[in-house]
Amino acid sequence: MNASRRRFLGLTLLFGSTLLVACAPEAGTGVGDKLIAWPAQDRWPDPFSKAAPEVQQAYRFAVANPKVLQYIPCFCGCGASGHKSNSDCYVREFRPDGSVLLDPMSFG
Repeated sequence: MNASRRRFLGLTLLFGSTLLVACAPEAGTGVGDKLIAWPAQDRWPDPFSKAAPEVQQAYRFAVANPKVLQYIPCFCGCGASGHKSNSDCYVREFRPDGSVLLDPMSFG
């Protein structure tokens, strides 16, 4: 098995296990500015900073690699929230100003 395939499988397992542990139905109303990240400046919202290192790694990967995650289906039951792929479990919106609105789904 080549290194890129092993990495892909490892990341798939990381995201799957993170979602199984952390994915919970979204509670409350709008997330507003609480979940805005500025990845280029390595500025992340408070829930991200409080999350486990594995969850932080998953969000960083999702923000940096949305085209990869679009091919991994969401399998934790959040399809009812409108999620179409694993990318949706981490990112709600990429904004023109470089900020990213994170989805709270994987913060648990």
